[in-house]
Amino acid sequence: MEKNKSVKEFIIKKKHWKKELEVLRSIMLSTEMKETIKWGTPVYTVDDKNVIGIGAFKSYVGIWFYQGVFLKDASKKLINAQEGKTKGLRQWRFNALDEIDEALVLQYVKEAIQNQKEGKEIKPEKSKDIETPMELLSAFQENKNLKRSFDNFTPFKQKEFIEYITSAKRETTRFSRLEKIIPMILQGVGINDKYR
Repeated sequence: MEKNKSVKEFIIKKKHWKKELEVLRSIMLSTEMKETIKWGTPVYTVDDKNVIGIGAFKSYVGIWFYQGVFLKDASKKLINAQEGKTKGLRQWRFNALDEIDEALVLQYVKEAIQNQKEGKEIKPEKSKDIETPMELLSAFQENKNLKRSFDNFTPFKQKEFIEYITSAKRETTRFSRLEKIIPMILQGVGINDKYR
């Protein structure tokens, strides 16, 4: 597999988990998957379909299987990070280098690749249209660039902006939130980008 320079840079930045990420990456690179960066983290694909991602957080390093719900998981390693919300995605977390059983990880990875080739996947549900609040609609009328910039965001990120405004109970809070997000929208920065 061809290595992606950006993945090496990602790993270097994660000093605390560098060795663990390098081991996980070497497992992924031993397969036919293509290495790329999506959403700021390493993702491994087959036929342009996301199969596996790796990442590091404060308390653990992990692998996520985009269609992990189809894995047999005989060793009971996988968790659903958001019960009730996450349909297909499953995670495998490691708290230390010695927890990474390379042979077992490779077994799961190969099964995930095979599942992808067989077309096993849960399609995301179409999200219900969410109503744009009047405050934002008024801002769009006053500033056409704002509307164009907003339209450049994915529906998911648009929904985050809308929910940020509509979740405020008081009108003054809604307007102050609108004032806060207008520069973000114009700069192409999503409301939760700093956490991704």
